[in-house]
Amino acid sequence: MRVAKPASAIAWLLSLSPASPFQTSPGVVQRHALRRPVTVKPITSLSATHDDEVATIQILMSDTGGGHRASANALRDAFNVLHETEPARFPLQIHCDIVDIYTDYGPFFPYNQYVALYKIMAEYSFLWKWFYEFGATPFGLWLNAFMMELTCFEPFQRCLTRNPLSIHENDKRADMVVSVHPLCQDLPLKILNSLDSHGSSRETGRETPFVTVVTDLGGAHPTWFNDGVDKCFVPSDVLKNAALDRNVKENKIVQYGLPIRRGFWRFGADFTVEPDEQNEEEEIEGVHHKPTIRAELGLKDMPTVLIVGGGDGMGGIVAQAQAVGERLQKLASSSATSYQMVVVCGNNKAAQSTLSPPQMNWGSDIEVSVQGFVNNMDEFMRASDILVTKAGPGTIAEASICGLPCILSSFLPGQEEGNVPYVEENRFGCFKGDPEGIADTVEEWLASGSTLEKMRDSALTAARPDATLDIARDLADMVLARNDEMKKSGKMAAMPPPPGAPKKLKYGQGPF
Repeated sequence: MRVAKPASAIAWLLSLSPASPFQTSPGVVQRHALRRPVTVKPITSLSATHDDEVATIQILMSDTGGGHRASANALRDAFNVLHETEPARFPLQIHCDIVDIYTDYGPFFPYNQYVALYKIMAEYSFLWKWFYEFGATPFGLWLNAFMMELTCFEPFQRCLTRNPLSIHENDKRADMVVSVHPLCQDLPLKILNSLDSHGSSRETGRETPFVTVVTDLGGAHPTWFNDGVDKCFVPSDVLKNAALDRNVKENKIVQYGLPIRRGFWRFGADFTVEPDEQNEEEEIEGVHHKPTIRAELGLKDMPTVLIVGGGDGMGGIVAQAQAVGERLQKLASSSATSYQMVVVCGNNKAAQSTLSPPQMNWGSDIEVSVQGFVNNMDEFMRASDILVTKAGPGTIAEASICGLPCILSSFLPGQEEGNVPYVEENRFGCFKGDPEGIADTVEEWLASGSTLEKMRDSALTAARPDATLDIARDLADMVLARNDEMKKSGKMAAMPPPPGAPKKLKYGQGPF
């Protein structure tokens, strides 16, 4: 067998997609049934404050699938909520500099084209499987680490030395670095060692806190885990064991759940009240009141099947929708029950067009709503009775919070493969890899109200609606302690010079 060229081998980016597909756009008003609208106040790397009283966190990721940025945005939103609702514990605003380090700082192909390569390999899963498995071998791990350090050390160092509040300057580094991507551990840790030891070592000397937040669920690539981190947040027992297998010390591993979008936190509860004081039954009764949610979405109040294809609309969504639609049509025409199907195509405009009139005539016996990319996936999930989806970890975690039984239609070999047993063992879904099998399962579940009810209860048992805020609290404690330590030691770098200052520092000229 021929060995792939190093530059090609590095393109295995396959640890890439946890794919929680429908990330919330900054500033979007999120609506929830029986509650007033809540506006998520965005703080991005381009809308930063220059107030001295701010702590900073740089979040490293890559847009290889929607889940990485969605997780980063969820943490950013959680920091905002904690600062506003728990000011005694979190008195400082925490500013997040969320950066796609590969797209923005990758020196050349394949590093700066990871997003495009991800889409190709996700479409042709045999490529993903080959690169994923090669990248998990001892030689693949060594080759990746060697080539990354050889080619990306200096450009990635520019990223890690940029001012989170003024990203074109490097006069102040972030107080803490957080990774939400499997390829953002090894090299950033070496760079921080070098920066904090003033260039004397790439293996030791780091003082800047570094944390990994794993955004996979039932399986994860080995590159997620490095014992050099201060904390490693994992969502499941499987990944805790994977971290231990990679020699991450147990006292560094924290298990809460996946960081997910604000619409799914504790059923959209009131965050001004401590979790133990909230009445969860009242929350479910209100926020999960399907008739109200359906009316707000313009849907009919009837049994509803939701089919999603990920943010990129992948996973054979057209064939699945056609098979399920035909089955629902048959069921409706032979019984007194009406059915409804909602299809969310994400960015797949071709699928959306194919499934919409006049190209598609669904008949008069069922209601069909075909959507593109949506920002209120929490509402569509709460309005539904069954979810058909690819096995993305974020979508599974969100569905469990909504008590929504899942039919998993596909998975990426490697990390998503483990999500199938996670759902099956927790008894709120199953895997069906062909459209007819999906349609058969939909028919079976709709015919048995008790089956759906048991799976709803199992999904809620597996749910971790507090995970995002729990992770954010721990991170906030760490970054505020670091910020305070730096102030007391006098090591705080100066804030950006005021407008009109005669000299601006260039990359590589900062105090670190």
